[in-house]
Amino acid sequence: MGVFAYRSDVAYAGTLAALFAGAAFVPLNPTFPPDKTRAMIAQADLDAIIIDRSCAAHITNVLAGMSVPLLLTPELESPRFEAVDIPVLDAAELKRTAAQGNMPPLTGEDVAYLLFTSGSTGAPKGVPVTNANAVYFMEVMSERYGITENDRFSQTFDQTFDLSVFDLFMAWSNGACVHSMSTIELLAPTKFINRNELTVWFSVPSLPAQMIRRNTLTLASMPSLRWSLFCGEPLPVRTAQLWQAAAPNSIVENQYGPTELTIACFVHRWDPEKSPAICQNDVVPIGRPYPGLAALLVDENLKPVPHGEPGELCVTGPQTSPGYWRDPVKTVERFVQLPVSEHETRRFYRTGDRVVRLDTGEYIFLGRADYQIKVLGHRVELGEVEAALRYDTVVEHAVALGWPLNQLSAEAVIAFVSGTSLDEQKLLERAREVLPPYAVPQKLFLVDHMPLNANGKVDRRALQQQAADFKLEAVKR
Repeated sequence: MGVFAYRSDVAYAGTLAALFAGAAFVPLNPTFPPDKTRAMIAQADLDAIIIDRSCAAHITNVLAGMSVPLLLTPELESPRFEAVDIPVLDAAELKRTAAQGNMPPLTGEDVAYLLFTSGSTGAPKGVPVTNANAVYFMEVMSERYGITENDRFSQTFDQTFDLSVFDLFMAWSNGACVHSMSTIELLAPTKFINRNELTVWFSVPSLPAQMIRRNTLTLASMPSLRWSLFCGEPLPVRTAQLWQAAAPNSIVENQYGPTELTIACFVHRWDPEKSPAICQNDVVPIGRPYPGLAALLVDENLKPVPHGEPGELCVTGPQTSPGYWRDPVKTVERFVQLPVSEHETRRFYRTGDRVVRLDTGEYIFLGRADYQIKVLGHRVELGEVEAALRYDTVVEHAVALGWPLNQLSAEAVIAFVSGTSLDEQKLLERAREVLPPYAVPQKLFLVDHMPLNANGKVDRRALQQQAADFKLEAVKR
């Protein structure tokens, strides 16, 4: 069942309605291009779509020429959708036909929700998460965080971002409250947090980075928070430090996990005294896997790497998705059997992320596997380049790219940097002090702010497009 609604009562009630009906919910986003949403609807083969008042105006463009069995409009009576010949159950009809009875029987293998991620090509890629995946995750989280009916959660994520499921499921399963934030409120979250006395904050690190740039992340400014959680991107050390100072009564944690492993699967609890010593590339560790999950680091041939060496992170356990929705080819590529002993193999998900395991058992995120490139034959970790540029506290974000990039080889490195009072020469001088010559960016693009994708993460693909007209020859030194 599709949920085409945006941060509204219908958006959240529709999600619950789908679950109580024994159906999988598929969140759809009105801010996405119609073609993208149309592709998601076609792939999901939806039986029905729930629409709120704000999204009714968008549905005609999305569904033009498509066949969907049923539209549900609980906020509208007798709606008119031009050029859409699809049966509609409006508010009055839904009241008359409200289902009675118990929830149909479900199994752990039944799909709870289906989310679409863009992947490296930008084409929607369906990830089904089963009831068993979700229930296991919720049990681990409930044990870890001790949520009660007195807690009040932020909802900073759109529902098409799987991290939103954490806020909703954790609150609903414990009788707590969720406070959905509008785009305007996300620009000044401190006021929202204090006004609503939030106790649990969850967002991508880009959001507090924007607060730092605006000088709104101030000392002891968010006293009500008891948990401060971040996920979706690497968490910079400075962001963790400043947020901890701003929310002194909260425990700060850095979570990690792709959609294919059910929201999050690793966590590091920030310790202001001990954590900075084990950070690398100026980012907080992703920590250790959740109970019941196991990790393996492999090389490009899927062979285990020696202890202490970086490798691609592969994870197994009860949070692992069954595979990609109706895409057996991609499923075989990313979900693989790997040995865990001489006589046993298990099904692992290949994350595509490069990490290294410390002697303490903590894992450090180094970057995507495709963020390690070769420049003139030399291996370059783009994360190290970004860390060198972030050394100056005036830098908010730094994104390094190989350019021009052919597969994973490039002639040079370029970088985009955002922040306040940026000095290009000073940044390059610092980079030359800590990086080999072939890794020093040959061009810095100073930008007011980084482009963000629909999930609030830095949009690297958009930066690559911005650099499309850049001529490397003009700046070679």
